[in-house]
Amino acid sequence: MNDETRLERLAFIGFGEAATAFLTGWADRRPARVSAFDIKTDAPQTRTEMLARYEAHVICGAMEIAAALEEAEAVFSVVTADQALAAARAAAPALPEGALWLDCNSCAPETKRRAAEAIEAAGGRYVDVAVMAPVRKLQHRVPLLVSGPHAGLACAVLRGLDMRPEIAGDTVGQASTVKMLRSVMVKGLEALCAECFLAARRAGVEAQVLASLEASDPDIDWRHRASYNLERMMVHGTRRAAEMREVAATLSALGLPGGLSPAIAEWQEAIARLGLDPGADELSERLDRVLAKL
Repeated sequence: MNDETRLERLAFIGFGEAATAFLTGWADRRPARVSAFDIKTDAPQTRTEMLARYEAHVICGAMEIAAALEEAEAVFSVVTADQALAAARAAAPALPEGALWLDCNSCAPETKRRAAEAIEAAGGRYVDVAVMAPVRKLQHRVPLLVSGPHAGLACAVLRGLDMRPEIAGDTVGQASTVKMLRSVMVKGLEALCAECFLAARRAGVEAQVLASLEASDPDIDWRHRASYNLERMMVHGTRRAAEMREVAATLSALGLPGGLSPAIAEWQEAIARLGLDPGADELSERLDRVLAKL
């Protein structure tokens, strides 16, 4: 594979929202052979759903990680943050020589460096990739930060897929550091909205709190923003909680207390654990659904 070569064989490890969003966005640009492995095929309660997802996206769904990686030129690792290192270590023995391992997971820099050791020792080429916005709307055009010694090659390959990478540096961990510290604000605002508006709704002062916030900061549509934030937590809170624990590790490595990050993780996980359908994009309705279960 070189800078001018278009990918012919691509694999996904993890086949959730990010993987399906990329595939949908690529359309005719997708490589000739796309394979995937997701650990949900290991569990009887999720296997049928995952196999149906493979079929719906017309890919080669594998029952073992080695089968998904066979002859792959590049691999997108898009699992949950708490599984990123395990995925790299499980994949390393079967990774083709020279294959790019595009680690798109939201992990602490140290976690990425440990994953890089496993991939590089096996002859792969590890790339730290940070996904800098939700993939649901932007699909493959979501902004990406890329770092590590193979960042230049990775960017060429990603641009060949009509993606939007930007080099953050030549060291593994530089891209993920930016993502981790940004997440303090993004996921923190989600948790703050949940705590604020759930309490306001239960106390019967939701309208007054909204009016006060809109008067203080009219540039934000607080009702819409809070509704969207709550939907993110309801649907993806488990994954976001895992990410915030990686954020806490990042802050600890920087010598900072990071007391907020574990609390944010707790709120994210608590909302997700309820297993609620977010329903229509209406704040009061979503608040009532959550309050009924808390």
